[in-house]
Amino acid sequence: MNWIWFLLMGFSLVFGAINGRMGEVTDAAIAGAELAVELAIGLIGVMALWLGIMKIAEATGLVRGLARRLKPIRTRLFPDVPGDDPAMGAITMNLAANMFGLGNAATPLGLKAMQELQRVNPHKECASDAMCTFLAINTSSVQLFPVMAVALMAEAESAEPTWILVPAFLATLVSTIVAITAARTLRRLPFFAISNTTESGEAEVQA
Repeated sequence: MNWIWFLLMGFSLVFGAINGRMGEVTDAAIAGAELAVELAIGLIGVMALWLGIMKIAEATGLVRGLARRLKPIRTRLFPDVPGDDPAMGAITMNLAANMFGLGNAATPLGLKAMQELQRVNPHKECASDAMCTFLAINTSSVQLFPVMAVALMAEAESAEPTWILVPAFLATLVSTIVAITAARTLRRLPFFAISNTTESGEAEVQA
């Protein structure tokens, strides 16, 4: 991504100089920087509110209660991870943050979940099935209330910033189903199997 942004800025400067429009390029850069600051300040309140709600939910045990209710689903999605393992708690918190559209809050929770999944991963050099499934779910992520998207639309003075709730839920529900199906299907292919050698020297393949 860094290289992509670098090339975009480089091409802008080069073509601006060739066409004699460096002044307009400079004005656009300054205007974009000002807009970024205004947008970030406008989102602080929404982010602070929902991050605070997540902290309260965690402290009051709401997250643990949600984890218990989601246990039947989690055990099916992550059969290789013990139900009482800390990885399950981190996964649940990450999914809850993503469901409410708190991408920034979900990122550290997702990293924590990956660390915990790596701890229980028997093959440290390869991603486990649980890690791949979690990544697929995390990337698609069902959105019950996309806070950031609604906040951005409200900041842009949209007449109906909440009109995207139902379309976003349906779209992300379908994307999550497709992601889980893809992860479950690909794990069965021999190409993605993990080969190792047992103590007796016999080759062993594990999905």
